[in-house]
Amino acid sequence: MTDGELVRRARAGDRSALADLAHRWAGRVVARCHAAVRRADVADDCAQETLLRGLRGLQSLTEPDKFGPWLCGIAQRVCQDWLRSRARAAVPFSVLTDGPPDGVLGRTEESPAEAAEEQDRLWAAIAALPDDCRESLLLYYYQDVTYQDLAAQLHVSAATVNARLTKARSLLRAKLADVPG
Repeated sequence: MTDGELVRRARAGDRSALADLAHRWAGRVVARCHAAVRRADVADDCAQETLLRGLRGLQSLTEPDKFGPWLCGIAQRVCQDWLRSRARAAVPFSVLTDGPPDGVLGRTEESPAEAAEEQDRLWAAIAALPDDCRESLLLYYYQDVTYQDLAAQLHVSAATVNARLTKARSLLRAKLADVPG
């Protein structure tokens, strides 16, 4: 079923269509938010706010078949709002315990403190990537999609996706190889 069909069903009161839209787009929205705000904990909050605004505002969507780009626009505005206000906001203690999705680091022999330090280094290195590389990397790994799927989503060629991911991985490898002594 297409996004447009789901939007029309949701507008008619079908709650399962709302759930299907949220499920279909949640991973992409989280990845886009993470690419924009560069913090996993905040990305989850921004994604939740995006989905809430999008699903509540379905009646304002003029072209139901363009739900995805419309929702991504909402995500961009939510993230911009957070970025503008973050200087005024206090940092919650929960930031100290949040890390990357399970299995990202793949190491279990480290102590919790070492693992946390490595997670911090990884997220800092990801945050330092150029915007296009960071967005491609996060979307690719959060959604577990093919290069072709990601290319269609980003409106670029699969070769461009490959180049961005190759560059991102290379930059991460170089940055993470600089182990502090």
